[in-house]
Amino acid sequence: MRVYGEEMECLSIDLETRHVPFSEGLALQRSIHAAVASQSTPASLIMLQHEPVYTAGRRTRAAERPAHLNVEDVDRGGKITWHGPGQLVVYPIVPLPAPLDVVKYVRQLERAVIDLCEDLSVAAHTVNGRSGVWVDSPLPGIENKVCAIGVRVAQGVTMHGLALNCSNSLEPYSHIVACGIADAGVTTLSLQAGRTITVQECAPRLMHHLELRLKEIGIV
Repeated sequence: MRVYGEEMECLSIDLETRHVPFSEGLALQRSIHAAVASQSTPASLIMLQHEPVYTAGRRTRAAERPAHLNVEDVDRGGKITWHGPGQLVVYPIVPLPAPLDVVKYVRQLERAVIDLCEDLSVAAHTVNGRSGVWVDSPLPGIENKVCAIGVRVAQGVTMHGLALNCSNSLEPYSHIVACGIADAGVTTLSLQAGRTITVQECAPRLMHHLELRLKEIGIV
């Protein structure tokens, strides 16, 4: 499904009916990235759910790759994480204004997710020195990540993006140190809210907040 706003296109890839293989999602990203970089298509947001997959960013060390798991190497920042059903994955393919400020871009992604969490009455925040969106844990001194972020910029245009845990199982995370952070946990919006929060419920709200937050830094 393609949804057109004023300046940005959102592609919802079978969000309610299918879990997209990671290779298919990556190929789509690359195709749209080339089109956005050549200015033949507008800035775009891809929203989907992936088939279960572990992916390893460029900073993943060999010791962080479980020998018994099939892990896909990707050219984003960050370390190892998991994608799968019940998790909303968003790939913004957008041109960054000059001068490039990737940190500012990541901060806007985080703010958009926090805006969504506020809509859902989930208290969320950022953590200094760590990307993503977090919530307090019942354990003192521990934060739980609800949304992971890892990006790449090529030709001034972004790839990859964010993975928001909505109603997914947390069992796959037991096999890895998620994002390489050993002193933190992971959670879902559903666990935090005490009710089932689906990908379908989150997608249009997050699209809205992303469009507003990206527009603030000149991305249209």
